[in-house]
Amino acid sequence: MRTPHTAPRLRTLAGVLLAASLALAGCGGADDASGGSAKAASDSRPEPAGAPRGTAARGNGTPHATPVLAPGSVIRTVSLTLEVKDVAKALAAARTTAEEAGGFVGDETTSRDAGGHEHTRVVLRVPTERYDEALTGLQGTGRLVGRTAKAVDVSEQVVDVDSRIRSQRASVDRVRALMDKATKLSDVVALEGELSSRQADLEALLARQASLKDRTSLATVTLSLSETPVRQASGDDAPGFTDALAGGWHVFVGMLRWIALALGAALPFAVLAALLVLLWLRVVRPRLPRRAEPVPAVGAPGALPSARPVPDAAEEAGRD
Repeated sequence: MRTPHTAPRLRTLAGVLLAASLALAGCGGADDASGGSAKAASDSRPEPAGAPRGTAARGNGTPHATPVLAPGSVIRTVSLTLEVKDVAKALAAARTTAEEAGGFVGDETTSRDAGGHEHTRVVLRVPTERYDEALTGLQGTGRLVGRTAKAVDVSEQVVDVDSRIRSQRASVDRVRALMDKATKLSDVVALEGELSSRQADLEALLARQASLKDRTSLATVTLSLSETPVRQASGDDAPGFTDALAGGWHVFVGMLRWIALALGAALPFAVLAALLVLLWLRVVRPRLPRRAEPVPAVGAPGALPSARPVPDAAEEAGRD
């Protein structure tokens, strides 16, 4: 049976044990770091004469293997631009080449220019061990216009990520072991937060490792295919009557097409204008008040008839 003073003593003892475990874990990490630095310093020393390649003498004279970089950890990318007579056939041949090499086809984009020539851009992924073979097969599908190749050695990154993954996994295991020994709720909550953080770091390292593995195991080939313009068989570059006739016909067809497009664009506005005019003539205009007809203006009075002159006595006598 526990006494009232037993519970505080147990809590104190659990806290001391937890602190001691954390201190031992920190010391272990420090020892690992110091051991790693000492190992790096010893690795940097020149190898003694007669020692086998890839080994170095330890402090006690026993040789040990030095870290070896991962073989073939090279990211290869290449861009090819080819002119072909038939883009569809060249694309089918490129797909066959990539699949026979053990790769696959990625993104693909196809378009046509103003002259009707087809252009295709496709991304191919091929294994690095068959990279040269696949590249030779792809270049044989048409006339090479441009080529850009790039190789990046990531051996040190691969080794560094692998080492950090091993250390992070060991760190996660240590935190889980401390959680199994923890008795206080506050310690369990704190350790769970630390475990979640370290697991997130481990997952990020694993994702980076997978990305490096994908890019080093498969080379990326970006292939651009374009059709060559059709050339005349006669070899005479001077245009003739048929060329002028064909050019005039294309211009005439293009003009008709633009006129049709203009009419099609203006047709909705013309229909709307016709509807508005019809509405004005049939509905609005008859309801408007009519204006009073103008009264004809009274004409100006005509000239009065002139009075006859009174004949004098001499004229009267002459008449008689």
